[in-house]
Amino acid sequence: MFYWFLKWVALGPLLRVVFRPQAEGLENVPTDGPAILASNHLSYADWLFMPLTLPRRVSFVAKAEYFTTPGVKGWFQKTFFSGAGQIPIDRSGANAAEGALMSAKGVLGDGELFGIYPEGTRSHDGRLYRGKTGVARLALETGVPVIPVAVVGTDVVAPPGKKFGKVTRPQVRFGKPLDFSRYEGLENDRYILRSVTDEIMYEIMTLSGQEYVDMYATRAKAEAKQAERDAAAEKKAS
Repeated sequence: MFYWFLKWVALGPLLRVVFRPQAEGLENVPTDGPAILASNHLSYADWLFMPLTLPRRVSFVAKAEYFTTPGVKGWFQKTFFSGAGQIPIDRSGANAAEGALMSAKGVLGDGELFGIYPEGTRSHDGRLYRGKTGVARLALETGVPVIPVAVVGTDVVAPPGKKFGKVTRPQVRFGKPLDFSRYEGLENDRYILRSVTDEIMYEIMTLSGQEYVDMYATRAKAEAKQAERDAAAEKKAS
């Protein structure tokens, strides 16, 4: 109930009035039954605007710290994220990916929509990075269609490293469902998983218009930070 309270009473109406998000391709999202919504990831605001444009509930996985912080703040965090459709997952351990997969299967098994960011983390520079194969494995193991999604403009609303930027009108574009039933039984073939993931990322790229980089976002972020440190050290030395 809290999810719908946030969406239709407490938070959703305010976001609609202030930002007036636009949606394209809503007809591509099934009105019932399970589906995977695979989206690009420009901002922490993505998980607010994408579900806002749909009449159905969308669940995501979120880091466990949002649910385990002690005190009054922790209680509010846990209440908010649980009610907003977030599922806790410990991303620090070796079984993080497996835990996320199990959580996703539970959501899809209940006939609901599951949202996932194949890049694994937010883009630090607005480009689209190489997708991780978890989305492909999930699709092949469940037989559920994948709907590519592009969220545009959220990095203006909430730029990387900032809580708020400026008001703009975000767009959410839903592509046509992708059916990977032709790969049934091949969910353990890493070449198939990479092929499926790349197909999904291509569709997201087409929808978003982003420049694609064949590198994982985590590595790109690390290299960018190292370059900044090197530049600062060189400037200091000179």
